[in-house]
Amino acid sequence: EAITQFKTVQPELCIMAFVTDIVPMEMINYPILGTIQYHPSLLPLHRGPSSINWPIINGESTTGLTIFWPDNGLDTGPVLMQKTVEITTKETLGDLYFKKLFPLGVEAIIESVELVRSGKAPKIVQDESMATYEGWCKADDVQVKWEENTSTVFNMIRGADPQPGANTTFNGTKLSLYDAAASSDNTAIPGTVISIGEFGIQISTGDGAVNIGRVRESGSGKVTSSEWAESVGLAVGDLLGT
Repeated sequence: EAITQFKTVQPELCIMAFVTDIVPMEMINYPILGTIQYHPSLLPLHRGPSSINWPIINGESTTGLTIFWPDNGLDTGPVLMQKTVEITTKETLGDLYFKKLFPLGVEAIIESVELVRSGKAPKIVQDESMATYEGWCKADDVQVKWEENTSTVFNMIRGADPQPGANTTFNGTKLSLYDAAASSDNTAIPGTVISIGEFGIQISTGDGAVNIGRVRESGSGKVTSSEWAESVGLAVGDLLGT
């Protein structure tokens, strides 16, 4: 039914935003000028549905976007255009998308349409030797292991902020973590609450600490971590991940 409705429009060009479902080739090939698609990574790197999360989680310093001609593979079609952006050490998933990849993507799509219109749009085959693929970034993938080093913990939290939310537990209750900042060295057992203040709670890692600004318990909304700490009676010396 969707394909039938699509054909009634008689499109010259189909533009697909970030697509996480398989679109039938019958639909992709129907427009006279073909179909182009936006993907928020520098293909062939980070193919897959969570391509903004993983570069941050991995601690990478650059990423970007690709406008490409989709085929019957997963983000494997030839490239029309790419744009690169820096990932700063303080940016979250939300920052990177809304402040950089989304507005730059709009510009790239407009430029790409003009190239297609003029008959100058390239089709550059992706280098399969450089290809990487990651699946959905799910809550189970971003469970914090406090014994890991500060940069690993910090990158995981910001790479999953706001979705799916890096998480830990306190007294058996799942707790998602947001607005993180890397902090100084300490010698406390990893996962130990080492300070509680108006700007957040500081938790020890394998080689330092992170400060958490906001948290969310399962089934609840986000609150400042100091509010949450007061509501559950959190104290310096308590352990997270238990």
